[in-house]
Amino acid sequence: MKKRNDLFESYELLVDRAGAAFQEMQKQYGACMKCEPHCSDCCHAVFGLFLMEAAYLKEHFDRLAEGEKGAALSRCEEAEKSLERLQNMLQAHEGDPQMQVYIMSRERIPCPLLNEHQECILYSHRPITCRVYGIPTKIQGKARVCWKTEFKKDERYPIFDLDGVYRDLYFLSTELLKTVGRADPEKASLLISVSKAITTPLEELLHQQLAGSAKAS
Repeated sequence: MKKRNDLFESYELLVDRAGAAFQEMQKQYGACMKCEPHCSDCCHAVFGLFLMEAAYLKEHFDRLAEGEKGAALSRCEEAEKSLERLQNMLQAHEGDPQMQVYIMSRERIPCPLLNEHQECILYSHRPITCRVYGIPTKIQGKARVCWKTEFKKDERYPIFDLDGVYRDLYFLSTELLKTVGRADPEKASLLISVSKAITTPLEELLHQQLAGSAKAS
């Protein structure tokens, strides 16, 4: 069974791969990309974390200064309320997947890690989804890109395989669950909100995941 530090190191290799892909796209197609300081469009997108990323985020969040952590925890309360409202909206359209996708695409919930200066307080340790937001990515087999970019539909570009990274994150999450008991493939696939990740002690989060109660709002 792998130790948690070993799993964190494996996760950081995925982070490095994402960073290298972004930098390479910046070299080749920088004119098409619109990522710049204080642009927080991706910080309002709704997404969940695999357990491996949630644990890594919590590890580094706990090292922040108390004042910075306190402000973020206050923002978590609003984020959770917004996520609960979104969940209710999605449930109301449970039989209409297209409407659910539309609702998700229109929802704008600020990440609790985004401070009043529109800066990520854990930028150096941000999730992989955040790291590749400004370049073409493959998600659920389809090419996707930030709406602000100027990549053209009729041209071909390198695409970062985010689906492949998600598979690796799922595997690492399964291994992480083994550190507290057993590997449950179904439980390892549950996603966690950023606010739940940083407000829940890691040991509690792991046991919640095994109980099937850590699903993102």
